[in-house]
Parts: sequence; structure tokens; C-alpha cells
Amino acid sequence: MAISDAYTMSFIKPRNPLLTEMEQFAKENFVPIMQLPAIELLLQMLRIQQPKSILEIGTAIGYSAIRMAEALPETKIVSIERDENRVQQAKHFLSKSSVAEQVEIITGDALEVDIENHHSAFDAIFIDAAKGQYQKFFEKYSPLIKQGGIIYIDNMYMHGLSDLELSEVPRRKRTMIRNLHQFADWMIENEDYQSTFFPVGDGLLICIKR
Repeated sequence: MAISDAYTMSFIKPRNPLLTEMEQFAKENFVPIMQLPAIELLLQMLRIQQPKSILEIGTAIGYSAIRMAEALPETKIVSIERDENRVQQAKHFLSKSSVAEQVEIITGDALEVDIENHHSAFDAIFIDAAKGQYQKFFEKYSPLIKQGGIIYIDNMYMHGLSDLELSEVPRRKRTMIRNLHQFADWMIENEDYQSTFFPVGDGLLICIKR
């Protein structure tokens, strides 16, 4: 029996005014942010893990970064975003938060920027950027994850498209979905990580480094 959305949402507490403002801004401006059930799972897993450092691939307007920082007051978050307009929006919202000092935003394409000289290792990595590039993101940044660290990857379900036969997927999105399928298969076979998929929100993959 499927769990109703109303029952799922009954476990989610109201957010503070800033987060509510950001959620409304994202809705009105078609900015993709994590669905509430998924980010609540992510935050709970992070509370259990207690990472001291998190690398986020895909800042958008800073919603996830602010929520992670609020949940983990002692944690430093480095977030990479290539869209300069989104970076300015994220900085605006961060300036209104109580966690601005915890979050460092790096502007640039995550596949091109070089952060290794400044940040040698992370306890956790959160990937929520271009879905068709997930394997490239993973290959570039997984060497920075500590042993026992965790990589969290959102949007694995891709609004249900990942569950369709490729011929049923809109043509313009087939390459992205093909790449996402290949990445999922690759992670399942990756013996360096213990990976589990959670069908929450738009699909959250959690990978623990052995």
C-alpha cells in the first residue's frame, strides 16, 4: 500500500520564514530545489553522520546549503555553482540567514574548477547538479571523500523518467536519462562504495565509502 503524500508531509515541521520565502521564490521562478521529504531524509542522515565538512555540487539559490548549515552548526560547507545569477541569489539569501559564515560559494563549472589545492578532503559530498554528468562529478570529486565518508546524490528518479523505457522518454531528454541509467548501474557495481537508493522525493542515492 502506498503512503499518502499528506501522511508523509505530516512528519515535516514548518520551516522558518527565510526558508519559506526561498521555497516560494523557487516555485515562482522555476528553480529546482530538493523536495521536502527528500531533504528531510538528507538532513536526518547528516545529523547521524555528523560531518565536519561537506562539498555541494550545485548551489542553485542556496536552499540546501542553508538547510544543511542550520542542521549542522559546526559544519563547513563548500558549494559550487556555475550560474552567476544563481550565485548572486544564493548570496542574497545567505546574507539574510544566520549561517552565512558556514557556507563558501565557488563560482564555476564543477567539472572545470580546481578546489583540490584549497580543500583536500570532505566527510560528505552532496551532488545535485546536471543529471547527465553525475558520473563525471563522481569521478572528479570522490577522491576527496574520506574513508567512511558519504556521497549523497539527488534526482536519481528524475520526475519518473528514470522508470520509463528509453523509447518512452522525450527525445530531448534521452541522453540525460541514458547517462543516469549508466551511472546507476556503475554505482551498483562499484565495490568501493556501499550504495542504497531511497525512493523519496525525486530519488536519493546514498553511497558510503568502504
